[in-house]
Amino acid sequence: MKFLTKPVIYSLYGLSVALIILGLVIMGRGTKLSNVIEPNHAYDILNKVTLPVVKEQDDKIGRPYTDMNVTIAQNYYDYRASEEDQKKSLIYYQDTYIQSTGISYQLEGTSFDAIAILDGEVVEVKEDALLGNTVTIKHSSSVTSVYQSITDITVQKGETVQKGMKIGTSGKSNINADLGNHLYFELIIDNISVNPEEYYDKTL
Repeated sequence: MKFLTKPVIYSLYGLSVALIILGLVIMGRGTKLSNVIEPNHAYDILNKVTLPVVKEQDDKIGRPYTDMNVTIAQNYYDYRASEEDQKKSLIYYQDTYIQSTGISYQLEGTSFDAIAILDGEVVEVKEDALLGNTVTIKHSSSVTSVYQSITDITVQKGETVQKGMKIGTSGKSNINADLGNHLYFELIIDNISVNPEEYYDKTL
């Protein structure tokens, strides 16, 4: 948010007083200034003028969905987690185990909207035979979000998006076909994939 400096405020004040006095002089056709307006009264008038307040940008990281019935189908692989939790975070594809660098979200029995977690710019929209449709959004020089296995994409490369804006709908992917309809979401900070659940509602 930008604030006016004192010199600018004083200049605006002086200009406003001059315009008020000039207008009253013209209307009064020569009435003496001392009878037109008192300096203190002019200050009171200007002091009541309010400036529009610019809404602050919401820098808290939101969730990539709005439906609170959405659950985690497969978690982020965390080396600090228990062995059992780590096994649940492995993606099995063609006889190979892959550590999940994101989270797969699911809404039982139906699809759900995928939304932007922050303001940003869409830097990539592509179809991938393995991962499904993918949308990548750059939120700052250090923060990027990736949405995979989505359908009905509503954004395109180069487009600016706002936090909470719909970018697509959960879908399917070949790499995690067993999950069925889901959204695979990845949060990248300083070029490292992190656990999104640890960053929601935190300030960027």
